[in-house]
Amino acid sequence: MRVVVTGGGTGGHTYPALTAVRALQERLAAEGRTIEVLWIGTAAGLEARVAPAEGIRFEPVATGKVRRSSNPLKLISPANVRDMGRVPLGAAQARSLITEFAPDVVLATGGYVAVPVGLAARSCGVPLVVHEQTVRLGLANKVLARAATRVAVSSESTLPLLPESARRTAVVTGNPVRPSVMTGQPDKAVAALGLYGFDRSLPTVYVTGGAQGSVQINALVSTVLPWLLEHANVIHQCGPANEAGLRGPAEALPPRLADRYLLTGYMGGELPDVLALADVVVCRSGAGTLAELTALGKAAVFVPLPTSAGNEQAHNATHLQDAGAAVALIGDVTAEGLREALAPLLADPAQREAMAARSREHGRPDAAERLVDVVLDAASCR
Repeated sequence: MRVVVTGGGTGGHTYPALTAVRALQERLAAEGRTIEVLWIGTAAGLEARVAPAEGIRFEPVATGKVRRSSNPLKLISPANVRDMGRVPLGAAQARSLITEFAPDVVLATGGYVAVPVGLAARSCGVPLVVHEQTVRLGLANKVLARAATRVAVSSESTLPLLPESARRTAVVTGNPVRPSVMTGQPDKAVAALGLYGFDRSLPTVYVTGGAQGSVQINALVSTVLPWLLEHANVIHQCGPANEAGLRGPAEALPPRLADRYLLTGYMGGELPDVLALADVVVCRSGAGTLAELTALGKAAVFVPLPTSAGNEQAHNATHLQDAGAAVALIGDVTAEGLREALAPLLADPAQREAMAARSREHGRPDAAERLVDVVLDAASCR
């Protein structure tokens, strides 16, 4: 079987595609079949590093970014006009690659590069599967939904946002989650990170702003840290560039509280175990984060990234808050607001577990397998 994958620019588009590819490889291997994958992306995107590192052939094409604005006149900016002019070039390049590779199906996971590749697939008569990770429909997937053979979405609430023609064949798969995330063990986190000063009778809070950390989240947590450590153990992944600046306040903590606090710039292979240990997570609300936390069933306090495209992180967080599966801190977030959000969760195990249970109801740990079903079904239509 031959499959073209397109999508990327960020981890939110890249890693779900990679997880789906790995699940597809395993499915076909179990059936005694082989698979050849070509990833078409942008030379500057994350996918240009991830795909070759995973042994997947990668080819770049031209693409353009649409800079959004509530003012329609600003959409016709020189930068937008220039970049949109690159889309036909990218489509021609993608069409050449697709003709040469002759795939059975194309899987598009969003990002600007997915548009020219998806349109090229349609023009070549190759089945196209579009996968949407967020609650809202991304701009690239809005364009491709009408051309797609099948559309896979991560949430039921996305279905009404699809064009009528796409809605009829759309399926809710969830957002693929890395298998390793589901295998964490709390005691391994304690041993690997030396958390022997933690009071295991208290809940554990995991704070993260992503791999690079978040200055906003770091500042909020630092302000309430002494209070927080009276009620919880804290693992704080602050980002490598931010760690030195936070060391001073951490070292000034009384020994009793300092023993309950771990500050680290980066979290590597220990992450699944840390997530297993955590009772509450304070973090951004990107699509990948939501997929992992709901698959695990974790209570969460979300601080959405204000600059996310289309304000999608706020929509993601609000969607779970409305279901009682998280707390969303929207707008002008203050340290006092964070404390008010955390206090009842840390004081009441029953409330914390109820939120975790509602989170789990929204999780789809089998999302990658569901998406593989859709891809194989679309490929059989050719």
